[in-house]
Amino acid sequence: MIIDWIILLLMALFTYVIVRRSVVGVTTTPVWLLWLVLMIPPFVWSLWVAIYGTKQLPPIELLIGMSILSIFFYLKLHQKGRKNLTPTQNEPSPGAKLLPVKEVAPPPETLRPIDKTEETKLKNCFPWSIFYVNNIEYRPQAIICRGQLREKSPSQAYDRIKENVRVEFGDRFLVLFQEDPNGKPFFALVPNVQAGANKRNNSKLTRPGLALGLLIATIYTTTLVGVEIANANSGEALKSNPELLLSGLPYAIALMTILGIHELGHYLAARYYKIRATLPYFIPFPAFLGTFGAFIQMRSPVPNRKALFDVSIAGPLAGFVVTLPILIWGLAHSTVVSLPEKADQILNPNALNPNYSLLLALLSKLTLGIQLSADRGLDLHPVAVAGLLGTIATALNLMPVGQLDGGHIIHAMFGQRNGIAIGQISRFLLLGVSLLQPGLWLWAIILFFMPIADEPALNDISELDNNRDILGILAMVLLVIIILPMPKAIAQLLN
Repeated sequence: MIIDWIILLLMALFTYVIVRRSVVGVTTTPVWLLWLVLMIPPFVWSLWVAIYGTKQLPPIELLIGMSILSIFFYLKLHQKGRKNLTPTQNEPSPGAKLLPVKEVAPPPETLRPIDKTEETKLKNCFPWSIFYVNNIEYRPQAIICRGQLREKSPSQAYDRIKENVRVEFGDRFLVLFQEDPNGKPFFALVPNVQAGANKRNNSKLTRPGLALGLLIATIYTTTLVGVEIANANSGEALKSNPELLLSGLPYAIALMTILGIHELGHYLAARYYKIRATLPYFIPFPAFLGTFGAFIQMRSPVPNRKALFDVSIAGPLAGFVVTLPILIWGLAHSTVVSLPEKADQILNPNALNPNYSLLLALLSKLTLGIQLSADRGLDLHPVAVAGLLGTIATALNLMPVGQLDGGHIIHAMFGQRNGIAIGQISRFLLLGVSLLQPGLWLWAIILFFMPIADEPALNDISELDNNRDILGILAMVLLVIIILPMPKAIAQLLN
């Protein structure tokens, strides 16, 4: 019990640090209030356990309701604080507004005026044969250069202009190449607030001690949940027989491997493109699944849409490549049981109907063969439970909305404006699918609280090559076969 409270305290401190970093300079709402709202679900759970003990866990409906309220009030308070910012803060220039400032620790600086000599140098950075400048606008946080793109290759144009700016002004500016609401490309120069600080802040960025501590804590919490999955009602038995912890390791190791490889994919891809990123951080939680997942933070802008695509898709693909053999092994060691006439929960690991997912149904039939018929379900092995959660995590991350991996992928493939439109459509499509799949209704609701706009890359004009477009389409196909149920016609054919 003491360890559980220690984990709760660590999670609370970690959440406070993350909230503080993400809202400073963005909203006037006090950090402690936003943190308190986000901590409502774990506080409710801890209070319940303190009163009733572990034998009577809180209803899942209560936790879901508290989670929805927590997200709703957090977004409301965050938005209210944004409206209370000063006019200068609240109305950034187009270039500064499109810069991924949430990933840059210091707030944007006010750009010092450019004198006549520097203005001439700036104009010389834009050869007329590449980008003919018609107008230069001086904003508090950016210099906007509007004109006509003459170079056929946007990527070559950006590289040439960026190099010219570097030669004339050093590392003083970041160069953005984006589209205005009318679809016309423009360049923006914004202060490079991280100039010269990358090497000095590298040790603070990685924080290996924090990453290791969260990893150990999450292994412990997932192991406890694994014990519950492998041995129902094992709370009291665990106190008298600590060796039962070993029975929770298969679930813990499988789930931690899936989540870790997912985030490692993001991390290695970010390092490949020289994007400053933190180590993967796991989030321990002493109930439910044993963890709220893992994440990394990128602390420098993404250079182009190619990098945005590669970093975003690397996580889901790497995680799924590991999930697939884990799930197949777990299904092979699961037990075929009779399905209850009325399911008592949506995803019951003790009597799971595999037809809720097209992918799961096909893998189950491939693995178990004639043992699995229309009226039979699965009593999942703990490793299969971890594999199932891996497929669900892959699907949720691939949702093409906002700052989810899928949102980044769609943005990189079709551009920011088209990505926003696709995200809006996807929200309503998932809401419709949740009528067939009740397990998706909560996620469908959460998506409507997520920001729909994705953060653009510095060069957000250059398009992807055909190979990446095909890979992105395959990723969306994977999403569909995970969340859609098995069609009745195919189910009857396969029995």
